[in-house]
Amino acid sequence: MHTPDTPPIRIAIAGLGKMGLSHQAIVNAHPGLELVAVCDPATYLLDIIGRYTRVATYSDYARMLERERLDAVLVATPSRMHARMVRTALERGLDVFCEKPFCLDVEEGARLVALAAERGAVTQVGYHNRFLGTFEEVRRLLDVDAIGRVHHARVDCYGPVVLRPKGATWRSSRNEGGGCLYDYACHGIDLLNFTVGAPAGVSGSILSSVFSASADDEVYTNLSYADGKTAQLSANWSDDSHRKMSTTLVLWGTNGKIEASRQELHIHLRTPVAARPDLEAGWNVRYTTDLTRPVWFYLRGEEYSAQIDYFAESIRQRRIDSHCGLAAGLATDLVAYMIRRDAAGTVDAGLGLGLGAGAGAGAATGLATARGAPGRWGRLRDTVLSSPETIMKALKGSP
Repeated sequence: MHTPDTPPIRIAIAGLGKMGLSHQAIVNAHPGLELVAVCDPATYLLDIIGRYTRVATYSDYARMLERERLDAVLVATPSRMHARMVRTALERGLDVFCEKPFCLDVEEGARLVALAAERGAVTQVGYHNRFLGTFEEVRRLLDVDAIGRVHHARVDCYGPVVLRPKGATWRSSRNEGGGCLYDYACHGIDLLNFTVGAPAGVSGSILSSVFSASADDEVYTNLSYADGKTAQLSANWSDDSHRKMSTTLVLWGTNGKIEASRQELHIHLRTPVAARPDLEAGWNVRYTTDLTRPVWFYLRGEEYSAQIDYFAESIRQRRIDSHCGLAAGLATDLVAYMIRRDAAGTVDAGLGLGLGAGAGAGAATGLATARGAPGRWGRLRDTVLSSPETIMKALKGSP
């Protein structure tokens, strides 16, 4: 915990778009962080910040890291730039917060996960839903088996981003931002990973364009799990029936059902659960105001401040195994990769990561078994995510 006698964590921000400026405001207000520098190619932004603050401004990222004495960097640039910037920061011994998606190239993402582990870096990917009170409560309910064994899940992500044909921006370009799959659907993928775990396979995936010329605007897929449960993901960023992004998670279990959104949590129990005496049989309703912890600064939602506070706390505690570090970001990127390949009808090597607790001698067998089987990708285990060699072999289809 930060105290007046504890020196602040010196941090820089790369990228001053919507999220970068939001992070700048939150970091500036955090009692344990000191924003010492920002970097962006937009000179008019740098001029304003340089004129009215004491923060150093740079248009060159490498130069900023060379000249400033930093503890951490926050990367909020277009998605295609994440890998290079995260690598540069890790190589300089810095802790890293990276906006989602972590990496558009899963091979490079695997190498960065390994590099972060090698350097003992604290890392975090900006999946803010993990810090929403309602979704945190879902995780706590699942930890005590409140709804029994989960057998099906559904997550929906809708919002008004691309509503008419227009020239491509970095966000709506497949190679720059990754389209709806990496910008919207990734939130749903990460939420499923956070609550019910990573899937073993995907099938029936559809990536379709409504208005975008070079990216997908809709994402639909079915997910299967090693323990037999199933899930469905639906994402559409061309839906103007929503004022802003809306994410809903529904879970069905042998003892009931959970429906969760940013605003509310509905829990239906067939029978009461001893571990949660506050819940009764039938419907129970909890609101985000009941579940959200106070934050020192509010901007767009408590979850945005909460995730920055968690990052600062992780640095103080040297919490290398953060629950939303680069490995978690890579797990989401891997599922997005699976969906893209499935939608394209690519069924050759796939990601045959059918490994158990050990990722050694059985790797070749797992890869060989899964190769060429439509929808068969193997289990994505934490041990595999720490082995970039295994991931890259699977991607290339080599034993």
